[in-house]
Amino acid sequence: MTDAKDQAIQEIKEVVKKRYAKRALDVMARPSAGKPDSSVEACCGTTYQAVDLVAIPGEAILASAGCGNPTALADLHPGEVVLDLGSGGGIDCFLASRAVGPKGRVLGIDMTPEMVELARSNARRIKATNVEFYLGHIEELPFDSNTMDVVISNCVVCLSPDKDAVFGEAFRVLRAGGRLHLSDMMLVGDLPDAVKRDPQKWAECVSGADQRETYVERLRAAGFQDVTIAQEQPYRQEPGLENLRSVHVIARKLD
Repeated sequence: MTDAKDQAIQEIKEVVKKRYAKRALDVMARPSAGKPDSSVEACCGTTYQAVDLVAIPGEAILASAGCGNPTALADLHPGEVVLDLGSGGGIDCFLASRAVGPKGRVLGIDMTPEMVELARSNARRIKATNVEFYLGHIEELPFDSNTMDVVISNCVVCLSPDKDAVFGEAFRVLRAGGRLHLSDMMLVGDLPDAVKRDPQKWAECVSGADQRETYVERLRAAGFQDVTIAQEQPYRQEPGLENLRSVHVIARKLD
């Protein structure tokens, strides 16, 4: 049973990695980048305002596949250290870097080498000296405990087949008083069996979504308190996906 479960987890990770590697390569292959268009599809709808995207590299915008804007509600302060789980092309890291300023730091981690390469290239382009990108897994973070003020993520936890590990690691690296801000996908009902069994649908931020109650309980089990769902809206009106929601989740490490 364990071998079968491990194999299923590995299959999901490979499908997800392949999808987002292709996305990064497609962006890097464009002769010039600008704002997103139909040539690079978004995974989910985003909520960035035009003012947010001023001076953000076009490649970071095109690579974005989020379902929200986690920095918009994170109330970031100058000097804070922020970690972005599944940082992709870097868009949320660059937005966070503005808020924390030169005395702050923003760390992004992604398991897809092509995305890390793209994000580092974007950082060099805009001379974002307070942003660093790492290759690694969000279920096993390569950072010391009690070192982060804020952990953010944008439609990535739903892609992980081991969400308990993700939340446990996020709790570990946060300092006491630290905040967790997640834009993510949740379920308020069931999905069709065919959707739940399809690894490609997992990579599309669909079949890996937890039930709302399960998601909240995982956070509490990891040690988080004051778990709040600040925003919730339907993902899209499509047969079989009526129960899928994009949400913004806030939680705190109080001790």
